[in-house]
Amino acid sequence: MEIYPAIDIRGGNVVRLTNGDYGREQIYSDDPEKVAAYFAGCGAKNLHIVDLDGAREGALVNADIIKRTAKNSGLFIEVGGGVRSLTRIEEYINAGAGRVILGSVAVDNFTLITDAVKFFGDKVAVGVDASGGKVAIHGWQTVTDTDAFEFCKRLKESGVRTVICTDISKDGAMQGTNLEAFKELQGIGGVNIIASGGITYYEELAALRKIGVYGAVVGKALYTGALDLKRVIRENGEGDAC
Repeated sequence: MEIYPAIDIRGGNVVRLTNGDYGREQIYSDDPEKVAAYFAGCGAKNLHIVDLDGAREGALVNADIIKRTAKNSGLFIEVGGGVRSLTRIEEYINAGAGRVILGSVAVDNFTLITDAVKFFGDKVAVGVDASGGKVAIHGWQTVTDTDAFEFCKRLKESGVRTVICTDISKDGAMQGTNLEAFKELQGIGGVNIIASGGITYYEELAALRKIGVYGAVVGKALYTGALDLKRVIRENGEGDAC
């Protein structure tokens, strides 16, 4: 199972939100590149990075920081937040991102998803953020009527290879993740599921690995010390931690 330590950027800072609430923000660093370097030093191969300002505003607000991180970190980076056109996908790929995550636009303009898969293949992923089983968009500020599970099935049928799924009610709450949802999603088959949202315990990571999910995004638990990245990596087969 691939481990993706997470960096969420808002106002140039590394932050974590609770339940996607922009009013419940904790700042952990003013230097995202330094945090990425720390993760790399702990043995990480991957990085999940989100431009929270971009997700909310529909623009690449923190793109310069993200591009520098992609260029200098040596990590496989998947990046999202405000990516709503083929041009923006290409911009991040050219800057060194390994995979670009589409979010709100997948609901607002599904045709862009099929075009993105056609042009960029597995360098494109879709982030499906769920609130009460429904897809939330625009920085999690709008909950749609779209069923999250059915939407993931539609993405698979459109050729999307990787889907990052987040239960917003669990995200940043430090109370565990939604294992049952990921079990259900694994039943779709033919798509790489990356679990995200509230992963807090080592036992959860073992359970996710047993379920067979492709990867796991680990965020706030790393910043609070609830999880040690070196141990997480060591126990999940990513190679030897430092």
